[in-house]
Amino acid sequence: MGSLSALGLQANASKNFAEKLANTQAVLRHALQDHALSNRKLTQASSLGAEDVVITHLLETLKAELGLAAFPADVFVLNTGKLHAETLALLALSEATSTLAWRVFEPVQEQAIHFVKTNGELAMRESLDLRKACCHIRKVEPLGRALMGYSAWITGMRSEQSAARADVHAVDTSEARTKYNPLVDWTWGDVLHYIVTNNVPYNALHDKFYPSIGCEPCTRAVSLGEDFRAGRWWWESKEGESAKECGLHVKA
Repeated sequence: MGSLSALGLQANASKNFAEKLANTQAVLRHALQDHALSNRKLTQASSLGAEDVVITHLLETLKAELGLAAFPADVFVLNTGKLHAETLALLALSEATSTLAWRVFEPVQEQAIHFVKTNGELAMRESLDLRKACCHIRKVEPLGRALMGYSAWITGMRSEQSAARADVHAVDTSEARTKYNPLVDWTWGDVLHYIVTNNVPYNALHDKFYPSIGCEPCTRAVSLGEDFRAGRWWWESKEGESAKECGLHVKA
């Protein structure tokens, strides 16, 4: 995992990267200080993809810088039961080495087992409705539990990722729970530049050309020229790309 890796070869920062980084740090610093002062909690949603390991590293750095008596942020992961081995390996490493508290949420086992027994292991490829039902069991319902008691959450969403995410804002207060998207204006090259420059551990799947990482049956590598989320649910129609979300970021 160095400068000669597939990830390293794509690590090209924008000309204004320093400004983007400063803005991102400012968003996170304000969120942390505000929550610490008001005795509220916020949490980072991590898929253990490139964007998320960057945010975790930034939070760890700010934790050391701010020296707050009680750090108001932690990290959570949704272990869907279908994650890649590479993702699980990075989760274990992160839990063992991070200065932040980590929480792991799994689907309700009875629901997951019933879904597979009724519809089959690859039911998500049979129809959009079945795929969304699988996502709801393995991601959306556990997300509700992960966010319970938290007034805000932090995501790695970027406007460059897809047309459906083009209008993402750094701070979204349109719902009851504030959502911080501090990497909104970062490019893929910016994200990888930060990882390489700061020697941040990352998901080995990125070196196999997986820019977006989800569940193993629903994620593949992408080819040169394909968009960032082309490897997610690739069997679904190209029409209505906004449907290519698992439901975690769909507004209520």
